[in-house]
Formats: sequence, C-alpha cells, structure tokens
Amino acid sequence: MKFCQSCAVPLNDENMGTEADGSVSEDYCIYCYKEGKFTREMTMEQMIDFCAQFTDEINRQSGKNLTVEQARMMMRQFFPQLKRWKQSNHVNQ
Repeated sequence: MKFCQSCAVPLNDENMGTEADGSVSEDYCIYCYKEGKFTREMTMEQMIDFCAQFTDEINRQSGKNLTVEQARMMMRQFFPQLKRWKQSNHVNQ
C-alpha cells in the first residue's frame, strides 16, 4: 500500500494529488498536493496536529483504538520517513 508522503493517508485512485501539468502525483494525496504545489505550508508538527483530529477515522480504517496522543506519537515516528519531511528536515518546503 502506498501512503501520501505528506500526511500518510493511504493513496488510491480517488485521492491522488496532481502535478502542475495535471498528471497524477504518485507521492501525494489531493488534500496535501494540487497542481504541483502543497495545499498548506506547515511544519511536520503542524501536520501531525492537523492529522490528529482525524484519529477516529484512522481507528476506523486501521481497526485500532488509539487515543489522540497515541496517534500523535505514532505519527511522530512515521512522518520523518515520509518524502516531504525527510527532504526538508522537518521544515516547510
């Protein structure tokens, strides 16, 4: 399974972002990346805070029962491996 390299949402045909030329982005979801640009400029920690509000949805999709703080802890471990945050060393691109 491929994940958005910004927010870690599982990627599928319906939620792929787009490049500047209109082609499909292989790395990012439509929520993070449209027309070749990130939709929000933020730090990795701001992205984690943003994504943490969707903990109920994460639990529903994963079958887990994480608290918001547990979800944040998992994201803090996983997000540094994602392309957006690895390249920028946790700073805005």
